[in-house]
Amino acid sequence: MHSDTIGAPRRARPLAWGCALALGGAIAFAAPAAAQVTDEAAYIFNTLLFLIGGFLVMWMAAGFAMLEAGSVRGKHAAAICLKNIGLYSIAGIMFYAVGYNLMYYGVDQSGGYFGIPFPWSPGELTGDEVIDVAENGYSTASDWFFQMVFVATTASIVSGAVAERIRIGAFFLFVVVLTAVIYPIQGAWTWGEGWLDAAGFSDFAGSTIVHSVGGWAALAGVILLGARTGRFVDGKAIPMHSSSLPLATLGTFVLWLGWFGFNGASQLALGSAADATAVAQIFANTNMAAAGGVVATYLLTLALGRGKANLGAVLNGALAGLVSITAEPLTPTIGQAILFGAVGGVIATFGAILLEKLRLDDVVGAIPVHLFAGIWGTMIVPLTNPDADFVTQAIGIGAIGAFAFTASFIVFLVLKITVGIRLKPDEETVGGDYTELGHSAYPEFLPGKDKAPATS
Repeated sequence: MHSDTIGAPRRARPLAWGCALALGGAIAFAAPAAAQVTDEAAYIFNTLLFLIGGFLVMWMAAGFAMLEAGSVRGKHAAAICLKNIGLYSIAGIMFYAVGYNLMYYGVDQSGGYFGIPFPWSPGELTGDEVIDVAENGYSTASDWFFQMVFVATTASIVSGAVAERIRIGAFFLFVVVLTAVIYPIQGAWTWGEGWLDAAGFSDFAGSTIVHSVGGWAALAGVILLGARTGRFVDGKAIPMHSSSLPLATLGTFVLWLGWFGFNGASQLALGSAADATAVAQIFANTNMAAAGGVVATYLLTLALGRGKANLGAVLNGALAGLVSITAEPLTPTIGQAILFGAVGGVIATFGAILLEKLRLDDVVGAIPVHLFAGIWGTMIVPLTNPDADFVTQAIGIGAIGAFAFTASFIVFLVLKITVGIRLKPDEETVGGDYTELGHSAYPEFLPGKDKAPATS
């Protein structure tokens, strides 16, 4: 992710802001493209962009929670909500304690592979006698917050794929490793100015670095967990209906909204007219890629369903469109953004069909949306960005994918051998809500239980 006014390609780099922005009464008049702003004004606007983008991406955590809660069966909905608020909190703590500096500090000392893990601390405080607004060009706390919500997004992707049969405690242990180690190491390769960045790999806001990594981790979990009991019988896929499609739709709209912060704030600067224009273009392209994904998926499901559309697939079509534009949301035209998003929606739809044929049980379709569409979005960057090339993009996808999948598989396997990762058959039948929480998300509609089934 980059700003056209910034030389270095990493997210946490110092920002340059010496272009146009007319302030105060001057905004009523046309300003020359090279008009200067004060360092403090640029510091304020850049910090504001990080904070607004950060809280929008944080709101995506609510979107994932509602999408997943609406997509699972009712007896697992409360467990899903606990997983989502838990993973967000764990991600923040681990990215503070280990992940941020592992991703950004001293990456060059390892040859471009990883940084030095130790707790993050801000570069300036309100109690400082002087705040050096020129050193970074933004508040370092605003940057940390913006980085942190991205790692939480990666963990959220895994949650939906492994829903309805993974133990909450085991999932939280996996999130610890994912957010403290796996995500930061591969993130350092590009956004930490590591070896992939030096090779020219381009991923503006994370189609691969965030979304595909979550998809690879989800794939590892799905393989080792196995399918939900009753999902595949005698070689046939048995539908397991969502508890609330309206809730899943709400979650999708919340994610769509949050994506404006995800992609828009990845411009990393708002201290010039050029940057403000870029952020606006990114918003427009992000929005229209999602629209393209919706329309294409709707038409496709009409054809596949013989005149009957599939709402769940259309919701995932919107998300696949968003994932597809995330690797490069600035350089495409709006028409190209619509096309890229439409193809992403088609890929996610057929990807879900493929997983079903392979008997891989991804409850919410996270793997087709985030992994398959993420690969597509990353590979098409050179079509509109001449600074990227297809070979380097493929190398980046392959390297990050191999690392993320292998590391995630090992962590899940160790957890499976040691603490166990899957609910027992009777626990799964009763549902994760009563089994692990002792209460239901919908007590008025689901039969009550005096106690959860024995765990020994």
